[in-house]
Amino acid sequence: MRGGIVRELAVRRYLNQFRRIFQDPVLAIGLILVTLFLVLAVVWPVLAMVGESMSEAGRPLFARYLTEPTYQTIIRNTVVMGLLVAAVGTALGFLFAYVQVKVQAPFKRLMHFVALVPIISPPFAVATATLTLFGRNGLITKGIFGVRYDIYGLQGLTLVLSLSYFTVAYMNLKGMMQALDPALEEAATNLGANKWRIFRTVTVPMLIPGILGSFLLLFVESIADLGNPLVLGGNFEVLATRIYISVIGLYDTTGAAVLSVILLVPSLIIFVIQRYWIGRMSVVSVTGKPSGTPQMITHPWVRWPLFAVTMGVTLLIILIYATLFVGAFVEVPGVNNSFTLSHFDFVINGYGSEAMTDTTLLSAISTPIAGLLGILIAFLVVRKEFPGRAGLDFAGMLGIAVPGTIIGIGYLLVFNNPLDLTLPFGGENPLTITLIPKLTGGRAVLGGALAIVMVFVIRSIPAALRSGVASLSQIDPAIEEASISLGADNARTFRKITLPLIRPAFLSGLIYAFARSMTSLSAIIFLTTPQTKIMTQQILNETENGRYGNAFAYCVILILIVLVAISVLYLTVGSATGAERTLEGGG
Repeated sequence: MRGGIVRELAVRRYLNQFRRIFQDPVLAIGLILVTLFLVLAVVWPVLAMVGESMSEAGRPLFARYLTEPTYQTIIRNTVVMGLLVAAVGTALGFLFAYVQVKVQAPFKRLMHFVALVPIISPPFAVATATLTLFGRNGLITKGIFGVRYDIYGLQGLTLVLSLSYFTVAYMNLKGMMQALDPALEEAATNLGANKWRIFRTVTVPMLIPGILGSFLLLFVESIADLGNPLVLGGNFEVLATRIYISVIGLYDTTGAAVLSVILLVPSLIIFVIQRYWIGRMSVVSVTGKPSGTPQMITHPWVRWPLFAVTMGVTLLIILIYATLFVGAFVEVPGVNNSFTLSHFDFVINGYGSEAMTDTTLLSAISTPIAGLLGILIAFLVVRKEFPGRAGLDFAGMLGIAVPGTIIGIGYLLVFNNPLDLTLPFGGENPLTITLIPKLTGGRAVLGGALAIVMVFVIRSIPAALRSGVASLSQIDPAIEEASISLGADNARTFRKITLPLIRPAFLSGLIYAFARSMTSLSAIIFLTTPQTKIMTQQILNETENGRYGNAFAYCVILILIVLVAISVLYLTVGSATGAERTLEGGG
């Protein structure tokens, strides 16, 4: 009987929570629209993909893919590559962060800026430039050292993916190091500990959550990457490329769905571990305003080796991007270095103009939608109490947890045919209503643009969501309660009070959303149509056909578009302290 009373009280509490939300029609409509969008754009496609893999045709494929030596090798390659990239990328991120925060070294601004550049460049820009420099006919390997070095495979992928994603670890660990209370190190020094012992027993243990979180995020990002393995994989095949071949080359969506589930399982497990286990690891270092003076590493035998390694990686990144920019202005990079503007003419005035226009337009459309939805979900999760709040937060983060290729396949399964509702009216000619039109493939509504915008939005929401949650957690709810007590409703309070206070988070979400949309490939490569062209797919086409000059010109223009857009966002939305932090990938 007591248990029944408890359940009844719980039900009443849930109903009261919903009743309070639905007392404000604007807030209620916002909750309904956000929930419907997440179900339609994220949950349904993923469930459809899982359902396809469990179909009568899909179930036997699990045994085949998990037992055949070929597929076992592919799965092993994926895991090994993910672990190597996660380890190397996290180590690079830690090194850059440590030098920035703890080491007295020159050129810190340069190193910080260079570390952020990979975030705003296409996913395989580093791979293409690396091939030009260190490939079999590379400018350095063949041109300087006279060797035909085979960079294809695991070693090349580890290099380019680590350089592409280490920024995630760098920004995460840099923020944690800056938040450490210097008084801890001072206390250890007063007790007689040397710098090395302080590093091992104080600094590193405090950073364990950030290190593990960065490792897991890099693992998920690397195993989900498609562009770099297509360019540099060679005979080293991973799950992402096999899924791509299954759809594009074999037209086998069922097989692709089965492989996607195999890829999805470790991705979701690691995402849940990173979110719910590491996110709850408590390592308290600041209980109030940090006290003490930060101790900088000045010993020459420590300072200069750390600086040399960090600057070496910085110069390597500069060399790679310099190759990209210079290669856009020469006839054939590494073969005929005569100056030319033909590559830019191809992109701006020729075949590439449509891709440039379409990509920029679709990214511009999706950016404010993603920013507003992310902030709205954050507001609902932090400020409101209702059943399913944790589920709403989790669904909002699925865009970053689910690999892009899986989302693309889910969209093919769900939106490749219109969803019609037939009503039993009209006798022999019943009334048919199209609830959702065909969004992918040939004759898709708006040339597939609507599906691409939806993918851009769901892939960008997590950054705005996490930034919004962090900002709202730092704002006293009493400010909003005072507004409501003075007669303002929730919608007006959110617009006039909350949104201005979290403007830095909103700006960060917008910046990340546009950069992510412009450089996205794996999630939308299955959704493009002849009517809608995307720059990253065009870059991949030019790279696969060996037209590196055109690919470099695409990359240069794409990076410039992103930089201009970021400047416009700063001017229109306003400057924000630490806005660059969300360039790490949304945390």
